Amino acid sequence: MQIAEPVAGVAPKTQPGSSSAGASFDMLLFGATGDLALRKLVPALYRRHLAGHIGTGARIVGVARTAQTREVYIAQIEETCRKYLKAEEFTPERWKSFTALVDYVTVDATQAQDFKKLATLLEGRDEVVRVIFLSTAPSLYTHVCANLAGAGLVTPKTRIVLEKPLGQDRVSAEAINQSVGAIFREHQIYRIDHYLGKETVQNLIALRFGNTLFEPLWRRGRIRHVQITVAEQLGVEGRGQFYDQTGALRDMVQSHLLQLVCILAMEPPASSDPNAMRDEKLKVLRALRPIADRDVQTKTVRAQYRAGAVSGQPVPGYLDEAGVPADTTTETFVALKAEIDTWRWAGVPFYLRTGKRLSERLTEIVVTLEDVPHSIFEGPSSDRSPNRLVIRLQPQESITLTILAKKPGETMRLKPVNLALDLAGQFKEKPVDAYERLLMDVVKGNLTLFMRRDELEAAWRWIDPIREGWARHDERIKSYVAGSWGPAASSALVSRDGFAWQDES
Repeated sequence: MQIAEPVAGVAPKTQPGSSSAGASFDMLLFGATGDLALRKLVPALYRRHLAGHIGTGARIVGVARTAQTREVYIAQIEETCRKYLKAEEFTPERWKSFTALVDYVTVDATQAQDFKKLATLLEGRDEVVRVIFLSTAPSLYTHVCANLAGAGLVTPKTRIVLEKPLGQDRVSAEAINQSVGAIFREHQIYRIDHYLGKETVQNLIALRFGNTLFEPLWRRGRIRHVQITVAEQLGVEGRGQFYDQTGALRDMVQSHLLQLVCILAMEPPASSDPNAMRDEKLKVLRALRPIADRDVQTKTVRAQYRAGAVSGQPVPGYLDEAGVPADTTTETFVALKAEIDTWRWAGVPFYLRTGKRLSERLTEIVVTLEDVPHSIFEGPSSDRSPNRLVIRLQPQESITLTILAKKPGETMRLKPVNLALDLAGQFKEKPVDAYERLLMDVVKGNLTLFMRRDELEAAWRWIDPIREGWARHDERIKSYVAGSWGPAASSALVSRDGFAWQDES
């Protein structure tokens, strides 16, 4: 079953069923008893309900194969919401008004007859925006889509949300896109990357395209290099079997880090239209210089954490985690040097780094500017540190510009000082969580912060040769102590070009 599209491949300017505050919609959360739904999606929906963005006519339906009643499910989400929400957000009255919108249906995604229950539940609501959120294994996407269509649940106002990682490589990703695309048109498909919903990422877009200050500097000859770090202190947290089938390259680089590269490196779009923004991101992905064959030995580093201590507490090594095979070579850390072959970025390296069980929980972008052409401040008393723009996404969102200023005193001594934008302190408005923003964007029909099919395939096209290079040259995987910043080879990757990671400089 397919839904007619006004113009092939082009989303309508006004999406069907676009809604404002107090929106009425039906949201079906497949995988409703899983970690993502319980820890992120349900709390996000509850907060939007408190903010008045979910109308009393909305319905939130948990869908999973676990056989249980609505009452048991509500008790389950209450337990997790109490854990992840602030105490002042949770009151009996607010919770009661939210759960009045919640239902639960037992469905095996592979069994077509189970979807008749959903058809009965949603009967007569075809004119309401219908959001299908697939928080399940990607292997189930084809079954879910086919069974939704078979039960008559796909309407012109239906939108489907696909969680990452979407596939294991380009071939499997294209197969998923093909099967989902056989049921849904491209403007109905929302490939979600929650990093794009973070407030600081939105501010990065505002910083680049809302101000004239940085545009003349945002190019080769003015920027020396760029670093992107996504560091986690946590390990695999009981998900060893799943993680071992994925690894850091697929889990983080293919999605989060490449999307941040796109926003940093893309040309100014002609407008804020979703496709204008995504067209420019696609150009960046297609301009990434391939890392293939033996280049993987000089431009990439992969490693696994071994036993160590994080925040003073001993933690096991990756090979000792539950569900992890003793002989696996799956990486928990990746560092690589990316290069973009465009006039704007030729010769400017982008260093990407991500890993589990690292020293800090940190997501940070560091843009290091070139030195002044000629310094008039000579001698050991003056600091020659370069100007840096540091954009921190977590744990505290902030934007800091490091410049040189004169230190008080008679002599001309320069010292780095920070011009900082504390986003939490600057604005009275409470920041919106990434999933809160993105879920409401789906309801409104706003595709700007979601990946398009050709974007996803271009990302995999760049990632696959790296994996193939690792396999072909059978390079022994490196290790690092849990609680460190990764293997020494990661530092060497950057130092070969005369630079250092921000935490080492």
